Amino acid sequence: MTDAGQLEAIRKARGKFICMASTFSLGVFNDNFYKQAALLMIVSAGRSDMQGYALAIYTLPFIVLAAPAGWMADRFAKRKVVIGAKWMELIAMLFGAAGICTGNWILIFSMLAIMGAQSAFFSPALNSSIPELYPSFYVIRANGILRMAVTFAILGGIALGGFALDRKGTGWHNIPLGQLTVAVGVMGVALAGLIMSIGVPRRPAADPSAKFPWSGPAATIRKLWATRLDPLLALTIGASVFIWFLGSLQVLLINPLGIQQFGLSKSMTSFLIVAQLVGIGIGGLLSSYIAVGPKWHRVVTCSGILFSILMMAMVIIPRFPASLHLSVLFVMIAAIGITGGIFLVPVESFIQVRPAPKEKGSILAAANFVVFTGIMLSGLISNIFNKYLTPITSFGVTGVLALLVSVWLHIMYIRKEKA
Repeated sequence: MTDAGQLEAIRKARGKFICMASTFSLGVFNDNFYKQAALLMIVSAGRSDMQGYALAIYTLPFIVLAAPAGWMADRFAKRKVVIGAKWMELIAMLFGAAGICTGNWILIFSMLAIMGAQSAFFSPALNSSIPELYPSFYVIRANGILRMAVTFAILGGIALGGFALDRKGTGWHNIPLGQLTVAVGVMGVALAGLIMSIGVPRRPAADPSAKFPWSGPAATIRKLWATRLDPLLALTIGASVFIWFLGSLQVLLINPLGIQQFGLSKSMTSFLIVAQLVGIGIGGLLSSYIAVGPKWHRVVTCSGILFSILMMAMVIIPRFPASLHLSVLFVMIAAIGITGGIFLVPVESFIQVRPAPKEKGSILAAANFVVFTGIMLSGLISNIFNKYLTPITSFGVTGVLALLVSVWLHIMYIRKEKA
């Protein structure tokens, strides 16, 4: 295809991409709006330890269902999988809305489990559609744009989760107005996401003869083990686990950091997470310009080193005058987000592009398996940190460990480059 032909293909794909980005972003907004509201309710009730359990319940389906999710993304038309997953989201939000309105933790946690299952099927189907929609050279740019849209959805969900819960008074059936607002919001957004999913592009199944992975997680582990034949892909999947683990751990530390250590409101604590996510969005766009070419990984690992140093520097914030604490917190957390975004987007793009077309869905699902294992582990580690350390000290300890991993990744990528 000529350059002019490629540009025309990119232009024609724009409408479909908007539908994909919209349905993805609305789902991400709902996830984070609901999850942040639930986590703030947990922390406000003095049960910070339940944050980790809530996260574990949400992430477990990504681990257990990785193999069938990857199989579905390859075996069936991805559009059908995406639409089916959006119906599942609507059902999950019925449980979630009832749980939030009644304060019933069983319903709230049930919703988190169903939403995790929905996302486990949705993610590999939609993400593996991007290389089908665009030429390979444009995938990192498309991912940068998608990451910005998703970042705004995440930050919108987190910010509005705090604002919604801070609403005073009571509404229908004397339900607290804040909780009622969250319930109505998640139902409306789920319905909008379902409508937008209808515009996802129609493509034939990548591998209609794919056999169902009856061995479940064992099949996923075998798929991951097979990536050792492509050392660069295997290393990059490891880098993806690393950055997602750190990002998840930071969110779980920021909530008690704001509410308990610095005495901030729920809304202001949510805005700290928003600052991080704005930074991730900016970093993601920057990465599409600076982390290009065969040595893209050098930019990624250098950003990881800087990211780690900034986390270690968080420990000096209490030494500043109290009047500066909030400003310095926002600046530091935003800077951590920017460096994290520069790291994240090229890594995710490489994992999307590298596998053979028939394996994209299963490889992405396998990557989700280990990524969400890391995220679930972050919940357990946050429980330990929150029990024995102040949140700011936990940032410093995590930064030291992250620096060691970033330096190791840099060395390993250089070795692969020379091989």
